[in-house]
Amino acid sequence: MSENQLTNNAIIYALLSLNSEIILQKEYLESDDVPEEDIDNEQDILDDLEQAFMEFVDVYKGRCKTDKSLPGLDELLNNQL
Repeated sequence: MSENQLTNNAIIYALLSLNSEIILQKEYLESDDVPEEDIDNEQDILDDLEQAFMEFVDVYKGRCKTDKSLPGLDELLNNQL
């Protein structure tokens, strides 16, 4: 699916979901629940989540430039739903 086919709502949901998953993954990595042999794999998962998040951030910033009705990124990520 190309960037132009993504709706604003789809991008917003992706950002919010990825942000939540990043928080959960960081908490998991900081816990004592991760087996020693899985730490590298779990860190790779976090890195992938962060990369995906940043790619959606770039898309969202572009949308914000053309659609002034969208909330800013900080507002979007810091407001309670």
